Amino acid sequence: MTNRRTLILAGLGAATALPLVRSFLATPAIAATGAKFEVTLSDAEWRKKLPGEAYDVLRHEGTERPFTSPLNDEHRGGLFRCKGCDLALFTSTTKFDSGTGWPSFYKPIANAVGTTTDNSLFMQRTEVHCRRCGGHLGHVFDDGPAPTGLRYCMNGVAMTFTPASSWMPKK
Repeated sequence: MTNRRTLILAGLGAATALPLVRSFLATPAIAATGAKFEVTLSDAEWRKKLPGEAYDVLRHEGTERPFTSPLNDEHRGGLFRCKGCDLALFTSTTKFDSGTGWPSFYKPIANAVGTTTDNSLFMQRTEVHCRRCGGHLGHVFDDGPAPTGLRYCMNGVAMTFTPASSWMPKK
């Protein structure tokens, strides 16, 4: 006999297993396009270069849990860079608190990211990837603030942060 507890436990189990199964069995959307990137490594080289969850997110389109990235609470001036190839992706001046639990930006640095259509999880979204290495960063939605109206919802584990004080000249 199925009861409420069984249904809840089955749902939690499926929710936990789906990202793992998807990340290792699915072909990443960017791979399906046949796109070529400036930085290319074998899967073994990416696995060696990137720590566990960063590898899953950047190379297999995984998603980190919300409210787990320290970058979500990063408020200093500086640059958010791709963890795969160190390309500068977003400036801190375009970061905002979307309340979603992921670092969010309203605009990337020019020529820093690319997009593809993501039809996974029974919906259509716009996936955002690093234009230099093809690493999956997150998704872009049209519910962001002015001036663009866009919300680039990024996985913090796919990025690093460089404070402005480490690369800007002293005045």
